[in-house]
Amino acid sequence: MSFQLVFLLSLFLMEGGTRLENANPLIFQRSGERQLTTEEEDEEFADPIDDREIFDILVCFYLTINDPEHPLSLEELNVVEQVRVRVSDDDSTVSVEFTPTIPHCSMATLIGLSIKVKLLRSLPERFKIDVHITPGAHASEQAVNKQLGDKERVAAALENSHLLEVVNQCAVCLCGGSGESIQTPLNDACPVLQLI
Repeated sequence: MSFQLVFLLSLFLMEGGTRLENANPLIFQRSGERQLTTEEEDEEFADPIDDREIFDILVCFYLTINDPEHPLSLEELNVVEQVRVRVSDDDSTVSVEFTPTIPHCSMATLIGLSIKVKLLRSLPERFKIDVHITPGAHASEQAVNKQLGDKERVAAALENSHLLEVVNQCAVCLCGGSGESIQTPLNDACPVLQLI
């Protein structure tokens, strides 16, 4: 399925399409914030990027990636798990496997693209980022992985302003005052991004 077809399907679902592919997904508990060590907090100490840091980037409480069909994070749906993140800081490689909630999920390419975009925006340019479906977890695994692994297709998808808008809607800011959580699309109006 091409990025454009995924885009049209995601627009249909986001604009009130009536058919959810997985109307009752299993919901998992979030892992919570990681306790930082003194060395990790010390700006003078250069600590390598590790699996947990990449996982934190993907599921950070304030800037998370939501499922295109549900107002739930990819962590809450168990689409992204820390055990499926591999990092080699020395080799400058990051590999993330994601598991769609159902084997025929039509949003798999959009989810993978959202993960890849978040990592591209968050990591130094030296990193080679590989995002792919967990083996055996999707009916179109090879086709989706081929699209996500093709730099030119990803670049073309990100030049499409409408598709980029859908990707940005998956990346949401969870912010609010007095303990209240408000979901806003990740854009210039996001109060957390204004602090960064």
